[in-house]
Amino acid sequence: MEKENCCSHKTKNRSVCEYKDLIHRLNRIEGQVRGVKNMIENDAYCTDVLTQVSAITAALNSFNKVLLANHIHTCVADNIKEGNMEVVDELVSTLQKLMR
Repeated sequence: MEKENCCSHKTKNRSVCEYKDLIHRLNRIEGQVRGVKNMIENDAYCTDVLTQVSAITAALNSFNKVLLANHIHTCVADNIKEGNMEVVDELVSTLQKLMR
C-alpha cells in the first residue's frame, strides 16, 4: 500500500542516517510540545511558557534548515542532473512559502 502525503504525490527514499536524524529531531520537538501542554495544564507562569515555545520554534527552524539542505543536495541536485529544471521553480516556490 502506498503512503499518503498531505501535499504531493512525490516520495523520497531517505538514507538511514537522514531518517534517524529527522525522526530524532521530531521526537525531541514532540516532547517539547508535550512539556508546554503540561505547563499550561499546571498553570505555569506565562514567560516560562513563552521561553519554552521559543525553544520549540528554534527547534522547528533547525529541522527545516536540515530538511531543506538535504532536499537541495539530493532531490534538487538529482533532478537537475536528469535535466528536470522544473525542480528549480518548485524550490523557489517552497522557499517563498517558508519566508512568509
